[in-house]
Amino acid sequence: MTGNCENYAIGIDLGTTRSCVAVYMPDHDRVDIIGTTLSSVSFTDTEKIIGGFSRNATKTVYDAKRLIGMKFSDDVVQSDMKFLLFKLISDVNDELKIVVNYKKTERHFTPEKISSMVLAKLKEIAEAKLGRVKDVVISVPACFSNSQRESTRKAGTMVGFNVMQIINEPSAAAIAYIHTKPSNHSRRNVFIFDLGGGTLDVSILTLENGAIKVRAVGGDTHLGGQDFNNTMVKYFVEVFRKRYKIDISGDLTSLRRLKSACEKAKLILSYKYETTIVIKSLNRGENLESKISRAKFEELNEHHIKKCMKIVEKCLEDSGMVKSDIHDVVLVGGSTRIVKLHRRLSGFFGEKKLCKSINADKAVAYGAAVHAAMLSVKQKFPLREVIPLSLGLKTPGEIMDIISPRNTKIPRNMEKVITTYFPNQVNIPIQVYEGDQLKTLLGSFEIEIPPVPAGVPKIRINFQIDHDGILHVYVSEKHLGIHNKKLVITVSDKVRRSMKEIERKINEAEKYKDEVKRRRMMVEADKRRRKNAINAVKRYAYKMKDAINDKDISFMLLSKEKKKINDAIGLTLLWLRVNHEDAKQHEIEEHRRMLSSVFDGIIVKKIKDEEHGVQENKKKNHWLPLLLKYTFQVVYIAATNDITGLISSIFVSN
Repeated sequence: MTGNCENYAIGIDLGTTRSCVAVYMPDHDRVDIIGTTLSSVSFTDTEKIIGGFSRNATKTVYDAKRLIGMKFSDDVVQSDMKFLLFKLISDVNDELKIVVNYKKTERHFTPEKISSMVLAKLKEIAEAKLGRVKDVVISVPACFSNSQRESTRKAGTMVGFNVMQIINEPSAAAIAYIHTKPSNHSRRNVFIFDLGGGTLDVSILTLENGAIKVRAVGGDTHLGGQDFNNTMVKYFVEVFRKRYKIDISGDLTSLRRLKSACEKAKLILSYKYETTIVIKSLNRGENLESKISRAKFEELNEHHIKKCMKIVEKCLEDSGMVKSDIHDVVLVGGSTRIVKLHRRLSGFFGEKKLCKSINADKAVAYGAAVHAAMLSVKQKFPLREVIPLSLGLKTPGEIMDIISPRNTKIPRNMEKVITTYFPNQVNIPIQVYEGDQLKTLLGSFEIEIPPVPAGVPKIRINFQIDHDGILHVYVSEKHLGIHNKKLVITVSDKVRRSMKEIERKINEAEKYKDEVKRRRMMVEADKRRRKNAINAVKRYAYKMKDAINDKDISFMLLSKEKKKINDAIGLTLLWLRVNHEDAKQHEIEEHRRMLSSVFDGIIVKKIKDEEHGVQENKKKNHWLPLLLKYTFQVVYIAATNDITGLISSIFVSN
């Protein structure tokens, strides 16, 4: 055991199939891989075995990483259940629970609880060498959602870790890449392709003078080696059915043995052209012995390989780069040993060789350990991550007001100011969405404020995305006494999706971008109309003010009449000044009508009195020319001698 353990911070790659723990040794300037374990937990009548398999298939839980932070009803969970060898259920809140028989009792565990057991095993391995360990950096796929990140952090705290940071797996691999390469200060664009047991992560990073800037991320949290295995399992289930007329798709023990054999065959096919699967007495005493070639394996998994390449292309497009801009393609994860992936990636990026200088299985833990060591001495690695999807608010125009665009660098602090739309409004609804359209509601809540005129409150909504990529929302309004109130929008209970869904939302955004553009143009046009209307009312009010201050008109008005008109003008101008940004068309028109009704009411009476005198040949008509002098139009309904239809307005062109 090493001496003072308090100084050590470790890095953990919490993988789908296998997990790894590493530590940076400052005295020797090297990273030691302390140990690995299978990311599985087996339950028996007497004990819990972490990192091993029970002979009873239903008692071994694996692939918890693919389930963490998910809801039972999620499509990807329902799809995975076809191949899982243990039972999943949901509670009343659609929370996902794993069912096991432990010590002769049925127990229900959350995926994060299973992950915490794996982390506990890694903690035990680390402490056997280092002594007591508390500080840790844990890696997650770059495409993990808020809830998946929060659930991973929670799993760490369950076993007593101080989770210093959640780091994206490609970024950890990039740190390992920098640390193991000779010092090179030139600018290099690196494409990280990380295909593990259950997830695919791709990232484009720029490395310069030891700093890492993430340009774009992509991936799928339900695409990995297990999916390649499952395709083979499905194939051999059909082979066995045709050969013996026996369907083993519902026999969990047979499926477990077949799945294990398929995984071994996949590994062999990475360096051999053909292998044979042999399973004695697979079902009802019948043996399975069948050859499979690398070509057949690649044919069965062509759709997975195409999906990988599509994600690669999308990430490159998002970064704004072209293939020739990429200097190195770094392969990470055990599943990158699939030969056809090598050929496709090499063909896509040209003749440049794929970089295999780092250990594909240990690179992520290696980089996480280096990052943990730097954080432990209060030194941050020059690393800038990004978010995989846009974040924003729903606007009254029913469109997405994006606050943090997709691939925004984090940590990030962004702000939006909103106000009320109705007088004496006491509740302001706020809805936070993910994506470029109003498709996925992360959370909604209401802010309570005292009743004040419309447009007076200036409520600041602050989006803070931390180093872990987790969103925090704060609200303040200094005049109403709201000071940095933290709003709990429980993103973790809402964002339960795989990168497959993220890609679908991105594709939807592309598909409907013309519609979004049209709606934005409509909103902009509405803003212009509103601005024109506000300016028209302002000109109307100022013309009215000039008119009543005219010596000829003022002479014919009583003091109380002038005061009434002046008060109406003052109130209208004040309202326009306060609400010029958020006023709605109908509200502007309402204030124009109010001002007009005050002015017209007084002037109409004056004109009536004057007209009565004109008809008796006692007076001349003075009002019409005086009003026209200030570009007011007066409409007389001569046929009925009714002037209640008088309209006062101004020429908008003036």
